[in-house]
Amino acid sequence: MRISIFAVGRLKSGPEKDLASRYLDRFAKTGPAIGLEFSRVIEVAESRASNAETRKREEAAMLEKHLADGAALILLDERGKALDSPAFADLFGNMRDSGKRDLVIAIGGADGLDPSLYDKASATLCLGKLTWPHQLVRILIAEQLYRAVTILSGHPYHRV
Repeated sequence: MRISIFAVGRLKSGPEKDLASRYLDRFAKTGPAIGLEFSRVIEVAESRASNAETRKREEAAMLEKHLADGAALILLDERGKALDSPAFADLFGNMRDSGKRDLVIAIGGADGLDPSLYDKASATLCLGKLTWPHQLVRILIAEQLYRAVTILSGHPYHRV
């Protein structure tokens, strides 16, 4: 299953981008052995519309342009379901095992995600009750993708 990250906003060069890239590189190297392949990070500029609803709608349209037919969609939202790392890994393993070919993990803009996306989503997840800057969300999701691969392959990276 090919996994992509869709993010509203661009990650500038610096330590955050370096750390996210490090985990995505680890994921890209270890994932194919268990059928999980890193596809790409899709970055789009934040909408410049004058109100939040229009911005979210325009950002959702940009996401939908990159969503392949039949692709699973996971939204990251503060109101989503919180999973521990083994359950996060199981979610990916189950999608892979059910025959999903593509999966997109969506990180919305500063205003959040458009309501129209929730009906299309296979899951809506949160990364805890705290609010995280988008730069850190990229790092967290990249690390959790790598951790998911290690859990599914029985590698000792994840310790309980």
